[in-house]
Amino acid sequence: MKKNNQLHYDVKIQSIRPEGTLKATATVNINEAFAIRGVKVMEGSKDLFVSMPSYKAGNGEYKDICFPCTAEARKEFDQAVMGAYEQALTQKQEQKQEPMTQEQSSAPTMTM
Repeated sequence: MKKNNQLHYDVKIQSIRPEGTLKATATVNINEAFAIRGVKVMEGSKDLFVSMPSYKAGNGEYKDICFPCTAEARKEFDQAVMGAYEQALTQKQEQKQEPMTQEQSSAPTMTM
């Protein structure tokens, strides 16, 4: 990846779950060319974090199916997902305060 190529993330929060450690699921579209389903916002022991889709290996460990290859790319990816999650939470709070309109009924999306 060249340093001057900017990645564009389109994040759609699929569901928000207030209970348990799984807080949300998302789909991320990168540069309108590559989609990742099954991205999760999880509650850890210290803070929320982004979890990539994974599978259980033969030794019982979970391995990520896909992942950002550099720390910089991981930071950008995580920021895009967490930003969309925060935006979705805000919209959900606003919807509780007002009657839902047709425009608000669609899934929250954040583009970076």
